[in-house]
Amino acid sequence: MDKYVTGAVIRRLREKKKMTQEELAQKIFVSSKAVSKWETGMGFPDISLLEPLAKALDISVIELLSGEYVQNGNRCSNMLRSIFYVCPVCGNVISSVGAAVVSCCGITLPPLEAETVDDAHDIRTEVIEDEYYVTITHPMTKEHYISFIAAVSDNGVNIVKLYPQGNAEAHFKISRVKYLYAFCNRHGLYHIRLGAGKN
Repeated sequence: MDKYVTGAVIRRLREKKKMTQEELAQKIFVSSKAVSKWETGMGFPDISLLEPLAKALDISVIELLSGEYVQNGNRCSNMLRSIFYVCPVCGNVISSVGAAVVSCCGITLPPLEAETVDDAHDIRTEVIEDEYYVTITHPMTKEHYISFIAAVSDNGVNIVKLYPQGNAEAHFKISRVKYLYAFCNRHGLYHIRLGAGKN
């Protein structure tokens, strides 16, 4: 484990909850002296205490270890505000409808920030009956490729996983699709808003 909870994090989260050291100690069945030692850097909580400590502070263990409190501001679960994450180790693609702490292969994944398409990552659409046929003129080698194409509508996210030496293309039902995304393993996430982007 390359990260462990620090005393400064425990203190900051405890104070945010307006708890005394004694109150936190009672919740996790340790002495207030133990909490004081953690907060002053004179010791660390045992690994068996991480889950009850996180619960007492109303955060996840991952947030506790990272020192960041993440709160989803998208309470109405607006699908158009979906966020994508990609694991650099295994290539896993994860989406959420708001801020989240996402971990894969032992790594806390940062949310991807989508850029507007450029000439090297131009997302093109063609309407064929009731579908968008989406293509990207892009290398598809083992070293440099489009990892996925996604269509986001107001009622869902549809992800098509792509692989090296295949084609950078996908089909999506037209109904309610507002955004198209494509992820390049070297340059990141790109998107267009349908009706406003390049077609």
